[in-house]
Amino acid sequence: MREPIALAYLLARAADTIADTTLIAREKRLELLLSFRSQVNTVPDWEALKRIDVEVAKQQQDSNEKVLLESLGSALSLLSRLGKTDRDAVRNIVSTLTLAMEFDLNTFPSESSGRLGALKEYSELDTYTYMVAGCVGEFWTQMTVEQVHATYAAGIETMMQRGIRLGKALQLTNILRDCGKDLLIGRCYLPEEMLGRASLTPQDLLKPGTPLAARRILLELVTKALDHYREGLRYVLALPRPMVRLRLACLWPILIGLETLLILIHNDLWLEPTKASKLRRIDVYKLVACSIPVVASNGLIRSWVERLVAEIEVSMKQ
Repeated sequence: MREPIALAYLLARAADTIADTTLIAREKRLELLLSFRSQVNTVPDWEALKRIDVEVAKQQQDSNEKVLLESLGSALSLLSRLGKTDRDAVRNIVSTLTLAMEFDLNTFPSESSGRLGALKEYSELDTYTYMVAGCVGEFWTQMTVEQVHATYAAGIETMMQRGIRLGKALQLTNILRDCGKDLLIGRCYLPEEMLGRASLTPQDLLKPGTPLAARRILLELVTKALDHYREGLRYVLALPRPMVRLRLACLWPILIGLETLLILIHNDLWLEPTKASKLRRIDVYKLVACSIPVVASNGLIRSWVERLVAEIEVSMKQ
């Protein structure tokens, strides 16, 4: 699975860098992003790649991102050499992920404008979480079938849907964790529809004391995330037990995501950019170490995940 997944990651990371380079005008970023997506789906346009190099790569402070953007020609050549099934899958996932980036650029004001934009309804947020992460679960499942020939008693379509739900769970967790930082750059992913039910506006979220007033929205979205995580658990349990690394690759994000939600629920300042709910690195290492002895046991995995879900639900009632 490594080659197609690594290549999809690098192409998506390059697109994300194009979309997020704030030194370039938003309209120009959108133009370059659409050009890049076109090349992923057709053949490399060397003049267009040169524009990305000149207009985006030269602006990068991170040398690794600069090298990545300067290597897009090589990456696209690798894409053309993949087998048709893998090539189509990589093109599809990168196209979907860039749709999310396009959505961000079209929906929210420029980061330096001082204005704040917001999603309108939960359905927008649900679609966005699919475009950003749900599609990754879909792609991952396709790769397990194509590359390691995994078979699932639940059926591939059911596993695809569970993979989508797991991706949505992780993205909802990220959105809630990073809400304060996103607000500072003019992006409110908490839908106005939900804020309105709590008598709040997106602008209210920037005021001191709002985190407690917005707790109702936090709890509502955490509840939706937990429903997704339950499907993620079913996804892991359906993976063949001998495929230990495949199981761990899916179990770790679930455990880290649930631990993050637990911190978030106890964080009264969750909308403060400097008070982000983040799992400590040492705790991640402990989690990884403890997961290895239990990964082949469905009972132990289920017990661990359900205990975390129960802890979160109890904390939500306090």
